Amino acid sequence: MLSPVSGVFLQPGFEPGPSGIDVAVNLGSSAGSAFLTTLVVGAIMVALAPDYTRRMMETVREDAVGSFAYGLVLLLGLVVVTVLLAITIIGLLFAIPLVILATLVWAVGAAIGYLAIADRLVKPEPDEWLVPLLVAAGLNGLLVLTGIGGIVSFCIGAAGFGAVLRDWLG
Repeated sequence: MLSPVSGVFLQPGFEPGPSGIDVAVNLGSSAGSAFLTTLVVGAIMVALAPDYTRRMMETVREDAVGSFAYGLVLLLGLVVVTVLLAITIIGLLFAIPLVILATLVWAVGAAIGYLAIADRLVKPEPDEWLVPLLVAAGLNGLLVLTGIGGIVSFCIGAAGFGAVLRDWLG
């Protein structure tokens, strides 16, 4: 950080505030985080539950709109419940684990959503997971890197989230 003694603050045209570099760094780190999250969560799911992952991918592909609507409604419900729980101190004891659980389920759902898309794009062999995992992670990272891609990324995550919760809740 520059000190006021250096005279930079006295120069004409100096305006303190965020620069374009900060925005680029934040966008890049968000894209990197999205890439790594999808890659790691997807790899864990494929290693521990490949049949479940494949089944959820099929659910997302067969009923993308229904899964998205289910995920969106449940996400809005979770937000309302979390806010209501957070109003009281005792409710925070329930709200915090609920938010952590919802975040983990969202990560699983998003990975499933991206794997479903990647599987359609690369059409791998039945037990081939490496290429779809890399493509899914790359898609998530690239979408987050663009401005409008965040909306598309949210929709894909909501569809996967809805598929997972519909399966768990019956």
